[in-house]
Amino acid sequence: MKKADELSVLCDCKTCVLVYDEDKAAPEVFPSHAEAVDILNQFKSMPELGQCKEVMNQKGFINKRIDKLQEQVDKTRRECEDGEIRSLLHKTMHGDLSGLIGLNIEELTKVGYKVDVLLKSISKRMAKIHSQAPAPAPCVATGIIDMGSHALYPAPPQQESQLDMVRSGVDLNTLVYGGYTGANFSSNDMMMQM
Repeated sequence: MKKADELSVLCDCKTCVLVYDEDKAAPEVFPSHAEAVDILNQFKSMPELGQCKEVMNQKGFINKRIDKLQEQVDKTRRECEDGEIRSLLHKTMHGDLSGLIGLNIEELTKVGYKVDVLLKSISKRMAKIHSQAPAPAPCVATGIIDMGSHALYPAPPQQESQLDMVRSGVDLNTLVYGGYTGANFSSNDMMMQM
């Protein structure tokens, strides 16, 4: 009865409660006998469709609750499987293939599906990052867009000569073990020394 009173205040609606006891001839009534009769008469005067709209018996309530709990169990199971697959993929990326041994076709299909989903997600993120990248600054002299000339972004001389050596096919191991100290040799000079 206290809960019915709280419900009527919170929802701004009329509530009544009839409690039948085996030992008593008349039921206990909330809020009062006259108000309960008025509420029940209003309910009976409603069309039949309106009366049944929100009515639920105990069996219906329990079935609805079971369905809701089953949805929660299924959601938790999916999240758990997703976590296990992510863990398996993480171990596999680091060279531990033991988790793939003994998986059946259904489990391997789930792993493959998860890989596809992750690859699509990564592709979308990369596309978003590329679309948000700032445009190159326009060249002041001509007003055209400069796509990163050496004049705007000069490399340090030492790094440039090392890059030239790598591009021309010079073996860096030979340079390191041969005593290359970072002198500004051209790639042709290095190839002649070898």
